[in-house]
Amino acid sequence: MAGGPGTVDTGEAYTELLPETRRALLRRLAVGQAEGRAPSMMGAVVRGGRTVWTGARTSVPSEVPHGAVQYRIGSLTKTFVAVMVLRLRDEGLLELEDRAGTHLEGTPVPHATIAQLLAHSSGLAAEARGPWWERTAGELRPEPADLFGDRPQRLPAGRRHHYSNPGYALLGALVERLRDGEPWGEVLRREVLEPLGMACTTLHPQMPHAGGWAVHPWADALLPEPAEDTGLMGPAGQLWSTLEDLCRWAAFLLRGDERVLSAAALAEMRAPAVPPEGREWEAGYGLGLQLVRTPPQRTANGEDASGGRMLAGHTGSMPGFLAALWMDAEADVAGIALANCTSGPAVGAIAADLLEIVADREPRIPEPWRPLAGPLDKDLLALTGPWYWGARPFVVRLTEGRGLELTPLSGAGRGSRFRPETDGSWRGLDGYYAGETLRAVRAEDGSVSHLDLGTFVFTRGPYEPAGPVPGGVDAEGWRV
Repeated sequence: MAGGPGTVDTGEAYTELLPETRRALLRRLAVGQAEGRAPSMMGAVVRGGRTVWTGARTSVPSEVPHGAVQYRIGSLTKTFVAVMVLRLRDEGLLELEDRAGTHLEGTPVPHATIAQLLAHSSGLAAEARGPWWERTAGELRPEPADLFGDRPQRLPAGRRHHYSNPGYALLGALVERLRDGEPWGEVLRREVLEPLGMACTTLHPQMPHAGGWAVHPWADALLPEPAEDTGLMGPAGQLWSTLEDLCRWAAFLLRGDERVLSAAALAEMRAPAVPPEGREWEAGYGLGLQLVRTPPQRTANGEDASGGRMLAGHTGSMPGFLAALWMDAEADVAGIALANCTSGPAVGAIAADLLEIVADREPRIPEPWRPLAGPLDKDLLALTGPWYWGARPFVVRLTEGRGLELTPLSGAGRGSRFRPETDGSWRGLDGYYAGETLRAVRAEDGSVSHLDLGTFVFTRGPYEPAGPVPGGVDAEGWRV
C-alpha cells in the first residue's frame, strides 16, 4: 500500500479512482439516464491527461454501448472548428481581429471580426434560413447565400453575445478558403484528428453507432430521428464521435499538443471573449468554448465552503442525440456525457457533476516541482526579485520559455504573465496588463535601470531619489 513502512510514496498508487468514487459516478450516470428516459447514456472522466472512468447505461441490457460506439455530438463540432481557426492564426494566415470580409467575399457580415464569429458576437441570426436545418438535407441550402435570409444580421457586431449556427458555417468556409479549397472535414481529419489518434470521429456515421431517438413526452415510447447530412451547415454540428475519442479531445483541450495547438492558444480559447450579461454572470463564451461558473458550495450554516469552478467546454444537440464536455483546467479534470435522444436528460449537468465528483472527492495531486529547462540565462535571472511601483512591492519570477510573471507581494493587485517577443520585450498574457508591453530599460553602463510596463515604471527601491520615477522624488526623501 502506498505510504507504508519502508516505501516511498510517489503518487503512482492514486492514478486509479477509489471504489466509492467510482460508485458515485455510476450512480450519477444511472440517475441521469433513468430520470431523463434516455435509450442509452455514456459518461467518462479524464484526469491528468488520461481516462480514469467510463460508464454506460441502456434500456436494452443486451446492447450496452461501449467506448467505440459513435454518437452524434452536435455543437461540440464547433470546438473542432475553432481549433482549426486558431491554427490558421498561429501560422500567420489570419489575425483574429481581421474582418470577415477580408477573407470571405460576399459574407453578410463583412465588418464582423473572426474573433466575433468565434465568440458568437457577430450579430448574425441564430439559425439558417429555411426549414429546421438539423432535420433537413443540406441540399436545400447548396450555396452560402442560401444560409441567410433577408435580414442576416440581427444585432450590431461586437455588442452582445448572440449564438449563431450560421456563423460557424462561415468559419468552416474560412478554413476551406485559407486551405486552398480543401473541404473543412478533410482539413480537420488531416491536421487535428489524425495527430490526436481520433480515427472514430467522422462527418458521417460509421458502424458501430447508436440510433437517434425522440422519446414521447407523456409516454414511454420512441420515435426514430433522421440523421441528415447538413451540408454547408456542417461546421455548426455535423460530427459523430465516440466516448474514447472525446476523452482524447478533452485531454488535448486541457493540455494542448504542439502538433495541433499549443496549451497557450487553448488557454486563450477558454478566456471570456464577450461581455457578460446580467448582474452576476454564470455563463459566457470564449473562442469556440462555452464557459460556466458553478455556484459555490455551502456549509451546514450557509457559509461558502468553496468558490465554485470555472468550467469550459461545450454542449451539443442534434435530432436524436445530446452531448456535453466540460473541463476544469485548474483541476486538470474533464467530464463527458452522451445520450441518444433529442431531449430529456440534462447531459450538461451530468457531465459537470461527473467532473465535480472526482475533483471534490479526490483532489488533484500536483505534478512534482521541476527546475526550468536549461540553459539558464543570467541576464533574465537578474531581472527577477522585488520591484516597486512607487512604494508598492511586486516580485518578478522567471517562467518556462523565457517568460516572466509579475505579482504583488501582498494582497490583491495588478499582476500578469508575460511571453517573450523577438525584440527583447515581453507581451502581457492576462490580467490588467494583457496585451501590454514590458521592457527592461538599461542605463548607459548596460545595467537595468528600471522596468517600463505600459508607461508604469518599476524600480528596484521604493521611490529611490535617483530613480527614474515620473514626476521626480522629493529631494529630502523618506522621513519620520
